[in-house]
Amino acid sequence: MRIESSVTSLSWIPLGAMEGAGTELAFRLGIAHYDPPPPETLEDLLALKAADRFRFANELRAWIEVEDGHIVDHGHAGGGHIGSTTLRLGSRDLTFAATPFPDVRPKPEQGDGWVRFVQSAGGRTGAPAPRRIRRPPFVQMVAPAAWSTLALTIHADGRADYEVVGASPFPRHWIYDHEGTLVAKTGRIDFARWFRETEMQRTPWGDEDSPALVVAAETALERRLSVAIIDGDPAFRRLKEGETLVEQGDVGSDVYLLFDGVLMVEIDGKPVAELGPGAVVGEMALLEGNRRTATLRAVTPCRIAVVAGDQLDRDALAEVARVRREPDD
Repeated sequence: MRIESSVTSLSWIPLGAMEGAGTELAFRLGIAHYDPPPPETLEDLLALKAADRFRFANELRAWIEVEDGHIVDHGHAGGGHIGSTTLRLGSRDLTFAATPFPDVRPKPEQGDGWVRFVQSAGGRTGAPAPRRIRRPPFVQMVAPAAWSTLALTIHADGRADYEVVGASPFPRHWIYDHEGTLVAKTGRIDFARWFRETEMQRTPWGDEDSPALVVAAETALERRLSVAIIDGDPAFRRLKEGETLVEQGDVGSDVYLLFDGVLMVEIDGKPVAELGPGAVVGEMALLEGNRRTATLRAVTPCRIAVVAGDQLDRDALAEVARVRREPDD
């Protein structure tokens, strides 16, 4: 019996991800562009590539053959997909081909009833940019490398587990399971560190990877609410690591959309949950007498959209609160 599974990462540049960077001017002038969010369900990877909906993808596919409960064979499939970079100069669109790197696939690791596959995929964007490096000639006219490293463990009983082993600090990486469902994402984009520090020696094609901070994906309802928040022309706040967004017991009715970073939810001084990009937070105060029911503290630097709660659908906020309170299955 053959058992197949997969895990895929799509990497893209969210709105405002380069805010404060020197290269942001190209985005403000419309020369370069941010990306719309990828779909909630991954159905046709090649169609998304043709539509320029991601910067690169890492598609790890694998299979095992099982006879009488024992794994007798296994194989690795899939691979990296890299898009192009389109710049608008006046009335002309110029498209630059990206430079893909060869996929890195260590020999699969096999244990009692399982096989673990690992794959790194990525490359360089097509448009070069001058940047400083730590060694002669100290300036390079080339974009840094972007990548993700995924692992997939397939078990003889049909189960499959995924891991995000590592990823470049930029752009954002969304993770889809074998059914094409968005299940996780990287929690923090750090364009400055990526642009300044990423050299080939510090990638899977050199001698090290970059650990990824991975958080669970938000709910589909939160994704729909995020559209309403963005359409409401929100203000933005930035938090440093350790700063609080709200304190338990405070009065307030604003609702927040976490654009980037990770927030810790604390109740009575105890951590109870971590929330990542896409999470809608602060709704409980609006629903329960304008008192904050938890402290929200920045685990990493965060960028947060702020909107008045009365601009949003109260029933939708109540549903977000209900789902968040439910225990995991």
